[in-house]
Amino acid sequence: MNKNVLYRLYAAAFVGVCLVPSALMPVVKNSSNKEKRTLAAFPKVKTESGKLNFDYFSQFEDWFSDHMALRQQLVTADGRLRASLFGTSANSDVIVGTDGWLYYAATSDDYLRLNTLSERGVSNITHNLGMIADYCEKNGAEFIFTSAPNKNTLYWEHMPFNYIPSDNRSNYERIAGKLADKAWFCDMKQVIASADSSIPLYHKTDTHWNNLGAYVGHAGIMDKLGREYCPAGSSWFTRNDRLGDLAAMLYPAEEAKDMQVYNDYEYTYVYDGRFNALDDVTINTHCDKGEGELLMFRDSYGEAILPYMAECFAKAEFSRAVPYRLVNVNGKTVIIEIVERNLGDLQKYAPLMPAPEADISGLSPKTCEDGDTVIKVEDNGMFRHIYGALPDGFFSGDSSVIYVTAGGRTYEAFSCYEERKLGEGCRDNGFSLYIASDEDISADDITVTVLNGDGSAVRTK
Repeated sequence: MNKNVLYRLYAAAFVGVCLVPSALMPVVKNSSNKEKRTLAAFPKVKTESGKLNFDYFSQFEDWFSDHMALRQQLVTADGRLRASLFGTSANSDVIVGTDGWLYYAATSDDYLRLNTLSERGVSNITHNLGMIADYCEKNGAEFIFTSAPNKNTLYWEHMPFNYIPSDNRSNYERIAGKLADKAWFCDMKQVIASADSSIPLYHKTDTHWNNLGAYVGHAGIMDKLGREYCPAGSSWFTRNDRLGDLAAMLYPAEEAKDMQVYNDYEYTYVYDGRFNALDDVTINTHCDKGEGELLMFRDSYGEAILPYMAECFAKAEFSRAVPYRLVNVNGKTVIIEIVERNLGDLQKYAPLMPAPEADISGLSPKTCEDGDTVIKVEDNGMFRHIYGALPDGFFSGDSSVIYVTAGGRTYEAFSCYEERKLGEGCRDNGFSLYIASDEDISADDITVTVLNGDGSAVRTK
C-alpha cells in the first residue's frame, strides 16, 4: 500500500470522525440545564425589522456549536483533561482549584480585591441599608441584613497559587466595618468562620454553602434576633447526592455528585399555594410550631436556609424579586440576604417603599446648572418613581445624602443608580425613591439637593 492511499484513508477517517457530531444531530439532543445557560437559537435570514441579517453566519456557528451531537461529552473530556493535566479550566465561568475544589469565576475580583467599590459606593450602600432599617423600626418591624460570603473568602486555601490577593480591603470587609456597630447587621463571615465543624460548610464543586453551612448561618441570624433556632434532630449525616453547579458547567456529561449534609429532624412547615422548587421567585409557608411573621429577601444562598427559617415562623414569605417590596412590613421580621459578590447591587435599585419626608429648610445650597443632570418620573400604580443621576460636580468627599423636593414636599432618596432604566453610567451618582402622590408631577417640577459629608450643599436649578 503506497503513501497516497494511506494519506487518503487517514483523511477519510479524519473527515468521518468530524462528521459524526453533525450526522447524529437529528437524534442526539443537548440540554441547557447542566451548563446553566440558554443554548443559541437557530438564526433567521431576516431581522425583525425585515432587513437582511448580516450576522447570520456567526449566529449559525454559535447555534451549531451549541447543538452538535456529543457536545457535552466533548466538553467534559476537554474539561477533565485540562483540569487533570494543567490545573486549568475549560470554562471561563469556573476556576479549577486544588484537591477537586471548584470556584465561581465571578468571585475572583472579590478574592483578589480588584475593581472594588469606590468609597462613595460603600457609603451609598451603608446609607441605603440604614434607611431600610429606620423604615422597619418606624413600622414596628425587626430588621436583619446579612451577606453570605463567597466560597473562596472562607475556603481560600484551595484557590490556584497564581491567584494572589492584593493588599486592598474587599467590599465585604469595608461594608462590614461600617456596619459593625449596627444591631441589625449579622456578620455572616464571622459566623461561618467561627463555627466548630470538621465538615466543610461549603460544597467542593458548587457555588453555595451546604445544608450544614446554611444551618450555621440560620443560627447566626436567629441569635441576632434573640430567638431560638430550628432544631437539628439527633444527628447530622452525609450523602454524595448533590450535583454541583460548577461541576455541571465544567463536566456536563457526568453526574459529578458532591457531598451534602443532612439531619434527621422532621420538618412540620407547609408550603402555601403553588410550589415548584426552592428557586421560585416567591415562596410562602406556614408552621403551627412557629411564631411571628417573616419577610425574607434572599438569593440562591437562601434556598438551603429556607427550611430552617420556615420552621421557626408561623408565616413566612421568601422572595427573590427586586426591587425589594417593603410595603406592609408592620410587625414582621424583615431579613435581607445577599451574596458577597453582589453587594454592589445594593446601590442599583431602590426598595419599593414610601420615601421618608425630610426638612432641609436649614440648608443654604448653591445652585448647579450642569446640563448632565437626569431626572425621570414614572407611575408604577402604587407610587410615583422618581430617579435619575447627577454630575460629579454635585459631590465632594466620600459620603452624601440626596434629597428630592416634589409637589411641595421634600424626601430623602436612596443613593441608587437605576441601571436597568438609565443604562450604563456612573453608578455612584444616582438617586431613586418612591413617593405616594396623586399629583401630576413632572421632571421640571423636581429639585434635587445633595448634602455632602463635608457640609457643602448643592441643588439643581
